[in-house]
Parts: sequence; C-alpha cells; structure tokens
Amino acid sequence: MTKAFSSGKYAIVGAGLMGRLLAVALAKRGAQVELFEKGGSDAANAAARIAAAMLAPLAESAITEDNVVRMGVHSLPRWKQLIDELAKPVYFQQDGTLILWHRQDASDAERFASHLERNCDRNQALSKPIHLDSQSLADIEPGVADRFTQGLYLPNEGQLDNRQLLEALLVELTLMKVPCHWNQSVDPEQLRNKEHGFDWVIDCRGLGAKDSWKQIGDDSKDLRGVRGEVIRLHAPEVKLRRPTRLIHPRYPIYIAPKEDDVYVVGATEIESEDLSPMSVRSAMELLSAVYTVHSGFAEARILEMATQCRPTLKDNLPEILLDQKSNQADLMMINGLYRHGFMISPAILDCALEVLSTGSSSTAIELGLELSGLAHQELSACA
Repeated sequence: MTKAFSSGKYAIVGAGLMGRLLAVALAKRGAQVELFEKGGSDAANAAARIAAAMLAPLAESAITEDNVVRMGVHSLPRWKQLIDELAKPVYFQQDGTLILWHRQDASDAERFASHLERNCDRNQALSKPIHLDSQSLADIEPGVADRFTQGLYLPNEGQLDNRQLLEALLVELTLMKVPCHWNQSVDPEQLRNKEHGFDWVIDCRGLGAKDSWKQIGDDSKDLRGVRGEVIRLHAPEVKLRRPTRLIHPRYPIYIAPKEDDVYVVGATEIESEDLSPMSVRSAMELLSAVYTVHSGFAEARILEMATQCRPTLKDNLPEILLDQKSNQADLMMINGLYRHGFMISPAILDCALEVLSTGSSSTAIELGLELSGLAHQELSACA
C-alpha cells in the first residue's frame, strides 16, 4: 500500500533516534503520526542516549563494511540539513577526526593508515587521510602537541551532541502536536488491526523488538545486544577541537568534545546484553588512556559512567524489513544500526521515506541497505 504522506496515517513504536527522526520527518510532510514509547520522553533507556555521536565514515571504514561507509558519507550533509530545520539548536561540528598513537604503537598506526588509504581508493567520496608531523599537528590540535609528534587527520568528518538532538526532536514533535504516548508498551502487531486506522506501523524499538525479529524464523535476523560503555567528563583544562582517537592494541579509545568543556570517552565493545554498571577495569582503562592523550584530564570531573546495549543483527549490518498484507496495516521494521546509529541514521531515514512514499527505494539499492520481507522482490523490481 502506498499513499501520499498527507493522506497517510502512521504509528511509530519506539522513540529512540530512528523513531523520533521518522516521526518528525513524516509530520513535516503532512502525515498523521502517532508515537508510542514504553519509556518516558527523556529517552533514558535508548541506546542513542549513551553515545559519542561521531560522524566518521572514513575512521569507521577500518572496521566496518563498505555499504555502511557509503551510508555514512550520504548522511553527513543530511545531518546539517536536518539539524538546520529544527527549532531548538543542536551542537554540530564537522572539523574532521584526529588519529593519534604512542611511539610503541607506530606499526599499528601504519597499518591503520594504509587501510584507510586503500578504502579511499575504492570510494572516491572519502577524503584521503592527511599525515601530520609535529608542526602540522601543533597547528591543527595544539592541546596534544606536547605528547605526540605525529598523527593522522581525517578531513570532513564530524559529530553532534546526541542528547541535544534527542531533546530538539522532542521539541519539534511538541510544536507539531504529534500525539506521543509515553510509558505505554505496545505490540506493533496489535496496531496493525484495521480498527486503529493506521496505514503503516513502523517498529523502531531496537532491542525491544528482539522477539519480533526472532519470530521471522531466519537465524540471520536474530537481534542481539552489544554492550558499550562511555564516561562523560567535565575537563576545562582540556581544549580539544575535534573527535580524537587513540590507536592502542588493547583499548583504542575515542574522545568526543562537546560544548561547555564536556568530553565523551569510550572504547569498550562487549558481546553481552549485560546492562549492569561499568566495571572497574573498563573505567581504569578508559581513564588511564585518556590521561595519556592530555594531562588536563587528570583534573577532570567525572559526570557520568554509563552503559547501554546497541541493537545488532548477525551480520552487524542495518536492515529494513517489510511485511505487507491486504487485511492489515503495512509493517516496517528498522533495526540493526549497531555502533553506527548516528553515523548512518539519515541514510536509513531517507530510504524508509522513499519506501513509504513510492513503494521502492533507489537510495537503498545505491547504498547497499538491505530491504527484505514479503515486498523485497517487488521493491527491487520497482527500483
């Protein structure tokens, strides 16, 4: 079923990053939208709240698939557009990524740089890394020049403030008078009954949709949680200008500077759905590593130590799954954004909007985003 947005009625279940982006985008296009969320409006239990929100397709190309990199490249300019359309400001910066390493890790850094350069040769949309000597490093990031004599600069990469964005999207939903049903756990299948009047039900519940994906009966569709841990620091003595990554054989960390001298630090990725507090070992490794980057972190104040699990499919790739039946509302399930939620979500958004509008998505085919389910063959043929 394909309808113009202005005549369509959509139920979105899950008010994390994708749920809010879709609700705002559909409402701006004139659709009737209702948002259902089992938690509160503060997104306290959303994976998107515990993130550094780095937009770094070249840096991530070292550890992820080419199609995810293409989605990241597509999403960078879209983030600027999406944020500019919001009533409430959101911190957004596109001053590149800095890669650092200690002398004993130089061979790992050399392999990393070679990998990135090969990826740039395969994908001309990526900007090649720039090798920095002591002088150019001091020019680009003077705060680390006393501890490092070389580095890599990855142009055009960026970041945003994830919590500001979630709040700004909430403000937008309020301004557009989108009905939001907070603290209400809803089964998307129940909303598909014609009595509710929805044309589409869109499942954006992340790990909350684990049972629904399991019922598909395909092991490759099983969702799992991958634990991540971050520390938020207030460090007025540190003046990093851009996201900085430290190459290290045991705990390669990232440091993402936000407004008001706040830094988000992370590294750990654990195959576990454990949501217990951060371990002493993780905290010690993160804090000791960040101190080796800048001595000013010694006097930083720990604002928060947080953990969350990222929804991940078996192949670590995102997917849009469709189920269209004549006697029910159409169902769209979006999941598996893994560690790349902020980097690729505008690309997922654009593909989903194309499917909802036209029944196909040339953008999904171009970017390599999997569209599966009962409508997959029809979608591919239409595109």
